[in-house]
Amino acid sequence: MDKKQLSEIDICEKFISPAIALAGWNIHDQIFREYPLRVGRVTVRGNKSHRDQSTVLRADYALFYKSNIPIAVVEAKDNNKAIGAGMAQAINYADLLGVPFSFASNGDGFVFRDATLADGVLEKNLTLDEFPSPQELWERYCAWKGWTPEVRQVTEFDYAPSKTPRYYQMNAINRTVEAIAQGQKRAMLVMATGTGKTYTAFQIIWRLWKSGAKKRILFLADRNILIDQTMVNDFRPFKGAMAKLSPNAKGVERVDAQGKVTVEDVDLAVNKTTKLVDKSYEIYLSLYQAVTGTEDERNIYKQFSPDFFDLIVIDECHRGSADEDSAWREILRYFGSAAHVGLTATPKETKDVSNSDYFGDPIYTYSLKQGIEDGYLAPYKVVRVDLDKDTFGWRPTQGMTDKFGHVVEDRVYNASDMNRKLVLEKRDQVVAAKITEYLKATDRYAKTIVFCEDIDHASRMRQALSNSNADICKDNPKYVVQITGDNAEGKLELDNFIDPEKTYPVIATTSKLMSTGVDAQTCKLIVLDQNIKSMTLFKQIIGRGTRLREDLGKTWFTIIDFKRATDNFADPKFDGEPVQIYEPTPDQPVAPPEQPGDTPFPGNPPSGTPVGEDGGIFAPGSGNGGTDTGEPKKYVLGNVSVSVARERVQYLNADGKLITESLRDYTRINLVKQYDSLDKFLQAWNHAERKAVLMEELERQGVFIDALAAEVGQDLDPFDLLLHVAYNQPPLTRRERANRVKKRNVFTQYGAVARKVMDALIDKYADEGIATIESNEVLKLQPISLIGSPVEIVRSFGGRPQYLQALHTLEKELYSSQR
Repeated sequence: MDKKQLSEIDICEKFISPAIALAGWNIHDQIFREYPLRVGRVTVRGNKSHRDQSTVLRADYALFYKSNIPIAVVEAKDNNKAIGAGMAQAINYADLLGVPFSFASNGDGFVFRDATLADGVLEKNLTLDEFPSPQELWERYCAWKGWTPEVRQVTEFDYAPSKTPRYYQMNAINRTVEAIAQGQKRAMLVMATGTGKTYTAFQIIWRLWKSGAKKRILFLADRNILIDQTMVNDFRPFKGAMAKLSPNAKGVERVDAQGKVTVEDVDLAVNKTTKLVDKSYEIYLSLYQAVTGTEDERNIYKQFSPDFFDLIVIDECHRGSADEDSAWREILRYFGSAAHVGLTATPKETKDVSNSDYFGDPIYTYSLKQGIEDGYLAPYKVVRVDLDKDTFGWRPTQGMTDKFGHVVEDRVYNASDMNRKLVLEKRDQVVAAKITEYLKATDRYAKTIVFCEDIDHASRMRQALSNSNADICKDNPKYVVQITGDNAEGKLELDNFIDPEKTYPVIATTSKLMSTGVDAQTCKLIVLDQNIKSMTLFKQIIGRGTRLREDLGKTWFTIIDFKRATDNFADPKFDGEPVQIYEPTPDQPVAPPEQPGDTPFPGNPPSGTPVGEDGGIFAPGSGNGGTDTGEPKKYVLGNVSVSVARERVQYLNADGKLITESLRDYTRINLVKQYDSLDKFLQAWNHAERKAVLMEELERQGVFIDALAAEVGQDLDPFDLLLHVAYNQPPLTRRERANRVKKRNVFTQYGAVARKVMDALIDKYADEGIATIESNEVLKLQPISLIGSPVEIVRSFGGRPQYLQALHTLEKELYSSQR
């Protein structure tokens, strides 16, 4: 057969694959066809989403020297294209995989691009039998990297036998292992929340440990739940060699693939009675607070010699208050001879704070924007709600007192004052009502986190939301819970909130406690009613919703913003690269303190002020934030009305920018892209055997008919809805279309029973739409079912083909342009 007649797949099977295999590449563990890179961006419009297939990226071939080391990509084209036609794609894929070798082919030979310049030539042509062997490319690769035999031995060690890493995880793992194997003492990985930092850390530790490069390892985190879940999930293969460095650990709940919950014991390295550490383990996991608190606790880590650990991995290395930074500094300095690897989603870089000053520039960064673009993170839409008193300000009348008798200071209060200096109780009610309104319109049981100004505000919001959802809360009081540092009962519900198998709690009100380190996989709604001045805190809060769980129906999330906090999306720093500007003196902490904007109060609290675990200030006295004597910290008013001034919906566009766009505009643009004229759309509609199939295809292309109908606000047939929105045609109602068909009397050729069925189908269309009359079940619905059984009805038309023809005629008449 003429090669020009072959498809791209045929070219691959008959020419390219044999040529690669002939060069010595193993088809089972070195040659990977259709290697996935990007799985397709999720697009959201209205309350529906779809994966944009145009954004899916797969390399025709990814070539691996070993299972953990990609080395080259090959892009194929059919023989009607030039031999190097696929090179631009190959270079793009090679860049994503971080490999220097790219090939393009049309079956006649190869264009070979060698970014190592081993021969002094960037690109050259090869015949089919000149494809380089794995060893040849590997030697070029190692020379390009400058690896010694010792480094090669470490980097070649395979992954742990678990799930296959995604391309960015593989890059992060390989670069870290390479850096540590080459003797680098500090390294930082920046990976957006939800992209698998803990799994990445596990694979780094596994390869360094198994290869013998690092024999004793300490993994540090700042939340018990992070340690526990890490031990029973990602770090599970370490069982037997791993222990928790804590005297108070208990069994850990584990949910298996079938949803069965079991309690799993974890090994403890500290004797509960003697407080002595068992040093026979090789991998230790610990809260840094657990080894740096009291003298007894500090003694736990000092039982190890300073050179005991070879590697320390610090999870969430951006975290910590000033005191906690001292703890970090103490541990890292004590084990100063070990290699230190920091993991974070939000590196801090300000004039006062810097992660990169300690760890160095990130050796790999995978941002939220990139994760959404690749389709590995959930996108979001933003509902911005501006309240009148926040937007336009509020000023008290002369001599006005609050509900506790304090004279309200005479000045204009605005959004930054709400719940910090001024509490308007009716504002809480309006916020709770808007949250409830959204949940009722979408899903009453969608996991929701409400970020409040402080603990006092979180408490009030819990009550307001309970009242707004009284129909559920009267029987299920845990529908809404307060989860803050001072609320022991609420903190106990945190595990239930993040467990996808647990229905309750549904809504959690918090301040700071849930802003980071909480793996709320199914969180679908984040509410911002907090002044957020810190980009770090903002990123962490948004990260609570970015986890993508399609298997659990979580493909996107919504942000309801009452404080214009989402203006941060327009800030270049939102996904910008860190810039090192922190130069600590010898007496300053090596791990940076919180930025000034990271607390909900400007500056530090006054000396002696009790501070809550999640950042709220506990004020004695009336419970309203005031003190027993002197000026109150907050004025509380219950009689000031609050209303919504403006509300708008924004979406992420294809470039990752947050835009205000109506579904009308979006539909018009999308539909006209597919059908650039009204005639083309009419042809597609009329030629579709089943309109429901065409509508499903339109939805896959991002035309969401149900959401559009809700925005337009008219009960229109999808056909009229699209004609009206995209092509500015005057719409007809379904009843008008049905009546036009009845007037034409087009079914006279059928018998009495069949005509009666057609009349009933026309009425059914008028009431329920085209999808209903196309359904296989329509003949079982009343009043059609009262005419006869489905078999009897079909027989009245002369058989099933004749019935389907009559249905086709009906649809043709319904959508006829005749008046």
